Amino acid sequence: MEGAVNTGCSSQERIIKDTSNKFKYQSAAFLTGIAGVSLLGGFGMTLGMAKKKDPEMFNKGIIGTRELREAGGALALRALGWGTLYAVAGFSVFCFGAWKLMGAKDLQEFRTKAGGILPRIPKNNPPQSRTEFEGLNDLLQYIIDEDERKKHETISKISEPFMNKK
Repeated sequence: MEGAVNTGCSSQERIIKDTSNKFKYQSAAFLTGIAGVSLLGGFGMTLGMAKKKDPEMFNKGIIGTRELREAGGALALRALGWGTLYAVAGFSVFCFGAWKLMGAKDLQEFRTKAGGILPRIPKNNPPQSRTEFEGLNDLLQYIIDEDERKKHETISKISEPFMNKK
């Protein structure tokens, strides 16, 4: 046992940590897969609907003809490229401007200054309302009930001065 290194956690804690990490990776892979399949399905359905609506123009847009100077795919890629460039450049200019207006010298200073300006998000510990639901219907019914309760509270607060005048 001379070469053994004490990591500060038991083998049971390591197993739990490894299992937790494995579950996180499996969850991320599952959600990524679902998002990818949804993306491909939506894109495929859109293409199918466009082809069904006007097959002749769809084929002209894919291949490109004399009437159309540029194929639809090439036009879409060019538009995507310019849109990406404008989005990245615009947001970069916005962030740089905010950085300079705050007068921050490094990221840590910017973070503290921005944290002082932005509103604080209150902690919900312990939770003030329900946090677990049996299903989507239960969640939606809870939201509806809470909305109704808040409406009745607001109405009673507004009408209270008028009720006391009698």
